[in-house]
Amino acid sequence: MRRQFTGWPEQAMDVLWQLQGEPTHATRERYRADRERLVRQPMIALLNEVADTDPRYEDFAVWHYRTDSWWWQHQSAVIRLGRKIEIGLRFSLDGLRIQGAWWYPDPGQVDMFRKAVASEGSGRELSAIVEDVRKKGYDISGDVMKRPPRGYPTDHSRTKLLRHRSLIAARPLGCEEWLHTPEVVDRVLSAAADLDALLMWLVRHVKRAA
Repeated sequence: MRRQFTGWPEQAMDVLWQLQGEPTHATRERYRADRERLVRQPMIALLNEVADTDPRYEDFAVWHYRTDSWWWQHQSAVIRLGRKIEIGLRFSLDGLRIQGAWWYPDPGQVDMFRKAVASEGSGRELSAIVEDVRKKGYDISGDVMKRPPRGYPTDHSRTKLLRHRSLIAARPLGCEEWLHTPEVVDRVLSAAADLDALLMWLVRHVKRAA
C-alpha cells in the first residue's frame, strides 16, 4: 500500500525561493540540508511509488545539485525505459514538469530512427502517435535539422519527423495545491500513460547501435 510519498511540503517552495538567482556558496550551504529533506527526498519517494506501479519504471535516478545554481533551483529526475529513452521529471518554483524524450543518441541511433520513420508502417504509426500527444497538450521538440537528411526525398510525407535527431514531448503538470498531496503520484502516472505509446515506439525502433 503506497503512502511513502505525501507530496512536497509547502516549505519546499520556501527553500527554492531562497535559492533563486545566483545564491552564494554560504547561502547554498545554509539551505543544503533543508533542500535535501524537503525537495530531493520527496522526489525519491515519488519515483519509488511510481516504480511500484510498473516494473518498467524501476530504473530511475534523482539528480544531486552539482555546482551550477540551476541545479539547486530545479530538482530533476529520470526514469530510463531504453537506451537514451526516458521520462524526465522536474520540480521547481514553476511546479512539476514532465517530458518523454529520446535524446543525446548513441552513434547509429539516428539512422535507426530515420529508417523507422521512412517505413510506411512504423512511420505512419509514429506520425499518428506524435499528433495524439500534441493534442493532449505536449510541446514536441528536439534537435531538428534545417533540411531533410541525405538519402531521403525532400518531399517525403514525414519529412518533419525525418529531420529530427532527437524527439521530446513535454508539458507542465501545474503548480497547484495538489503538489503538496499524494495526488502527485496519480498525475504523474496519468502523464506517463499519455507518453507511453511514443516511448514504446522509440524503445522498439531506436535500439542501441551495435
